[in-house]
Amino acid sequence: MSSAKIAESDTRDRSDGSSGEHAPPRIVVVTGMSGAGKSSALKALEDLGYEAVDNLPLSLLLNLIEPKESFARPLAVGVDIRTRDFGVQAFLDAVERLTSQAGQDTKLLFVDCDNEVLRRRFTETRRRHPLALDRPVTDGIRHEREMLTPLHDRADVLIDTTGYHPADLRQDVEVHFGDRAVAGLSIFVTSFAYRYGLPRQADLVFDVRFLRNPHYVEDLQPLTGQDEAVGAYIAEDPAFESFFSALTGMLAPLLPRFDAEGKSYLTIAIGCTGGRHRSVFVAEKLAAWLSAEGHSASRHHRDIFRLG
Repeated sequence: MSSAKIAESDTRDRSDGSSGEHAPPRIVVVTGMSGAGKSSALKALEDLGYEAVDNLPLSLLLNLIEPKESFARPLAVGVDIRTRDFGVQAFLDAVERLTSQAGQDTKLLFVDCDNEVLRRRFTETRRRHPLALDRPVTDGIRHEREMLTPLHDRADVLIDTTGYHPADLRQDVEVHFGDRAVAGLSIFVTSFAYRYGLPRQADLVFDVRFLRNPHYVEDLQPLTGQDEAVGAYIAEDPAFESFFSALTGMLAPLLPRFDAEGKSYLTIAIGCTGGRHRSVFVAEKLAAWLSAEGHSASRHHRDIFRLG
């Protein structure tokens, strides 16, 4: 996509993570579910060159950012239910005011996670949930999710850390907000296993369980869709070529329309049974096709090494 290439050359950040000379100041407001990884996301942003401020009182959020202030570095601000004077509507109003201010680029990042995984994290670390100090942790998680649904729905970027290792979250943050992030539509291709559920951040989901399965071939079973032998086996399926041609043919006219509508991020999820062979191979092929077409595309394989 020529517009993506132009935007990349015009707005690419310097290697220290700061905004370019003519690029607007970059602000990332980080929120989400307790225990989902907000602090880790802020740390990842800090490592990318952002100035990170956590648990800032909501009343001070707008005071921290002057509309036309010249930022020495991009800014990441953490706000959540622990924040003094926190209120969902007040928070949304503050985000809208920041977004509407000319001369700066403001994004809302929501870090999410499956309820059961959150429960295990709190139980294993023996931490108390902020909304369940004298009740079961599941009550606090349920209450918080209900409370934060409007923030989840408003978010510019959603990162779901269910099944993630720390490096996975860092990679996601870098893809969306690092020095390779460009203006225009950024596309994130992820493979996944249906047995572990759909990725909640997915905008488009494609099921490739109809393709021949390397899992049942003894020599291929321990390999992944990133291995040449597995890819060759799947590509030999008579259904593969027509499917992939139809997939790219459908996406080709859609992506410019998403970009024209002002969508910043698009997540395409490719699923198979175990998330190790077919979905990985198709996700790799799709990400390569997107890059060859000039789009800003990255890939992630959520369940590639997950057992069970």
